[in-house]
Amino acid sequence: MVRLIISGCNGRMGRVVEAICAADPDFEIAAGFDLLGTGDRDFPVYSSPAEFQGEADAVVDFSSPAALDGLLEFGVSRRIPLVLATTGYSEEQLAAIERAAARIPIFRSANMSLGVNVLLELVRAAVKALGEGYDLEIVERHHSRKVDAPSGTALMIADAAAEVLPYTPEYVYNRQPVRRPRGNCEIGISSIRGGGIVGDHEVLFAGRDEVIELRHTAMSRDVFASGAVRAARFLAGVTQPGLYDMSDLLHA
Repeated sequence: MVRLIISGCNGRMGRVVEAICAADPDFEIAAGFDLLGTGDRDFPVYSSPAEFQGEADAVVDFSSPAALDGLLEFGVSRRIPLVLATTGYSEEQLAAIERAAARIPIFRSANMSLGVNVLLELVRAAVKALGEGYDLEIVERHHSRKVDAPSGTALMIADAAAEVLPYTPEYVYNRQPVRRPRGNCEIGISSIRGGGIVGDHEVLFAGRDEVIELRHTAMSRDVFASGAVRAARFLAGVTQPGLYDMSDLLHA
């Protein structure tokens, strides 16, 4: 039995995680964290992690970067692993996550989808095969209420390509103010926000006489929540501190 805490339990993703756990007898929701708190749930909800005094095997966080400090303090002080599925962290926050991961297991991914992580492998393979003769552009589309842009997944894709490129690429996020031809060492990243788009990422390799496209489309938020629950199950069995991601889960 995995005793799970849902951080951001009142949000849309938190409620999907709750529904998945309710249908799985291997999970028990020990508590929820949410700044607003609530009394209409089947488990206790706390506005601050420090208020929780019970036992848990892992925390799944789908809240916001503003909640990170309290979660890291809670996880380290209570020795409870954290699954961080939130995006939009600053460089300082990413450094804080790494420091905390030296003391407890932390699973962090900007995208918990199995399909997206397969896409990352395909991008790496394409970059290796195509070499420097193709321009790389990433277009990401999300719902109108998404706060951060570009998406964390778009940056994951760009970073995956950068790992195998023979040069250090420049990420160009907005071409409107860039009054010059496209540079050979650029990775273009474009963001679209509208309607109820769950998540769509398109990767274009544009050569002189051909274009290759790789694309992942999420049909519902369940795919992200399901991945986060899988990560919690994985992390509950990890004893060594460290920063883990989807590649660790997929090859476990």
